[in-house]
Amino acid sequence: MDIATILGLILGFSLVLWAMLSKGTVEMFMDPAGLAIVAGGTIGVVLMSFPLKQVLAITKVMKHAFFARPADAGGLIKELVKYAEVARRDGILSLENMTRDNENKFLVSGIQMAVDGTDPELIEQIMASEVESVEDRHTNGKALLDNMGKFAPAFGMIGTLVGLVLMLANMDDPDAIGPGMAVALLTTLYGSMASNMLFLPLGEKLALRSQEEIMLMNIAMRGVMSIQSGDNPRIVEQKLKIYVPPSMRD
Repeated sequence: MDIATILGLILGFSLVLWAMLSKGTVEMFMDPAGLAIVAGGTIGVVLMSFPLKQVLAITKVMKHAFFARPADAGGLIKELVKYAEVARRDGILSLENMTRDNENKFLVSGIQMAVDGTDPELIEQIMASEVESVEDRHTNGKALLDNMGKFAPAFGMIGTLVGLVLMLANMDDPDAIGPGMAVALLTTLYGSMASNMLFLPLGEKLALRSQEEIMLMNIAMRGVMSIQSGDNPRIVEQKLKIYVPPSMRD
């Protein structure tokens, strides 16, 4: 569970709620019609922009921002160095039994291809294609949230314009102008909150998670290639540390 994402979400909405309650009540900031315009309009435009299957998977995409495992590049490098030591000492065929309980399917697939004697260029091609495929899926997931973040404020403004038109149509009643203006502005508030406190931040967190996962996959791919070529374990370690920031290399 990503504590930072949850804390940020709670902190942002709590401060806004505190500001609302400090000078008014929750009922003052509730407008069902405005919520319907922002939520319904955003969903409608996203359905027009993306395939239905991708839109329905939005909850699964957002879940990665809250529950993704932290990247353990150091642990993966140690694991690959261990495999390199065993392969150099006992032969690469000995790795088949070592990887049976490994949960990293991408790494296991690469090791298995190396054990089977697959051509090194073909191994690299297959693993690189998998990396590109994962990167494309992550890009599509972030694009969905980015578009929701882009459309929500627009529909907030549309709701405000609708409210202003209704308010101006009743200018003969001065007492209704103030409440009408307040209701008109609420849709802008809803759109801004949805965009800047939910969709866009979660999209950025997904981009970060994607970078971490791609880094781990590149480390696994280069590790498999080094093991397959029979590199010294120390050389394997030095090659893989290139992908890790200096602060994480120890």
